Amino acid sequence: MAYDKIVVVHARLDNRINYALNETKTQRKENGQVLQTAINCQLDSAYRNMMQTKRRWDKENRPIQGYHIIHSFAPGEVTPEQAHRLSVELAERLLQGRFEAVVATHIDHQHIHAHIVFNSVSCIDGKMYRDNFKAYFGDIRGISNEISRENDLSVIEPKSKGKHYAEWNAEQNGKPTVRGLIRQDIDAALKESFTLQSFYEALQKRGYTIKRGANVKHTAVKPHGSDRFFRLDSLGDGYTEADIRERLNKGRTEPDIQEAPKRIYLPQKRYKVKHRSPARREKRKLSGLRRLYLHYLYLLSPPRPRRRPVPFPVRAEVRRLDQYKRQFALLHKYRIDNESQLSMLADALQADIDSLVLSRRELYRRKRGGENVSVEIKEISLALRPIHRELKCCQQIAERIPQIQEHIRLDRQAAEQARTEKTKTKLRRHELWK
Repeated sequence: MAYDKIVVVHARLDNRINYALNETKTQRKENGQVLQTAINCQLDSAYRNMMQTKRRWDKENRPIQGYHIIHSFAPGEVTPEQAHRLSVELAERLLQGRFEAVVATHIDHQHIHAHIVFNSVSCIDGKMYRDNFKAYFGDIRGISNEISRENDLSVIEPKSKGKHYAEWNAEQNGKPTVRGLIRQDIDAALKESFTLQSFYEALQKRGYTIKRGANVKHTAVKPHGSDRFFRLDSLGDGYTEADIRERLNKGRTEPDIQEAPKRIYLPQKRYKVKHRSPARREKRKLSGLRRLYLHYLYLLSPPRPRRRPVPFPVRAEVRRLDQYKRQFALLHKYRIDNESQLSMLADALQADIDSLVLSRRELYRRKRGGENVSVEIKEISLALRPIHRELKCCQQIAERIPQIQEHIRLDRQAAEQARTEKTKTKLRRHELWK
């Protein structure tokens, strides 16, 4: 059984190559054999060869310098020589002779694993290697599984479709995802629907656009405020159109009867109101940007019993709740209430950065002259970090203000619609009683 992981190398490609070609990890003690192989380059000059290729095709300063694949085997499943041979075969089939690469099999741990480090620029035509879901799920994992089957090794069969990293990471940290919010809305719409048509009408009332019909291959929904459709069959088990039909049919034939929750009466508490001076109460009032952000944080706060749902675009921003909290903390720290004050703060932070960078540049000049100023340079570098973070936070606030204002407008519009619907319902009931 082989497990593969690919890492994008943005900087210090030489460090990756040196780590992979560490002889203490790749040399067999029994016979002194070193499990290292170079493809389209030389082992002792692999990094120089890769950089020469980048310069030849004028792609030396591209953000992606290379890729690092870790090809692992289950303990006891293969010998070191077999693991190295299979890893070289994986690299050759994957890269098809177009990229320089080094393959090194590490045997210093119980689980044997190989490191494949290859250039991001082809030495044949200068084209960049494309790393995406197709490259991993189709090429790397597909070729790895083919090689394992050909050599009678076990294969990892995927249990479900691959997910984008952002969605997977949000689920791991307990944060909501866009697909998760759509599933919640579908579940809520199913509870109040009897037929498939009424189900889609319930979704439309929640602001969804539905794409379905005879000429549509895959039924898809688009939440209000989103710029793309989501296929129902991409939401997981229980959310395809066939699954939804089955759930509706089950709801008609097997109604979910639940006992009414028993009321729990708690002992009454008495509260004493502490009177504060008017001046002290005045300090608690916020205005401008701080008030805007505080209201938005309330909308993004964990769910609580509410009479109406929060609009979908607002709920989708819950995954950035921690970021919005940091931005509000910055506004509160410097008492920023308008965009003019925010711009002034950004200018002041940039001036501090420029001053510290000039001082550090002078220290670097003195260091080249032989002076020992490493401690001073480190202190300035440490001082720069929080200022850079605050400046970046200012820039994010300036970018997010229009979006926050629009989301709050949507929430108020939803509240107004809910009040209108409630008034209409009361009027209809009144007419029936006449």
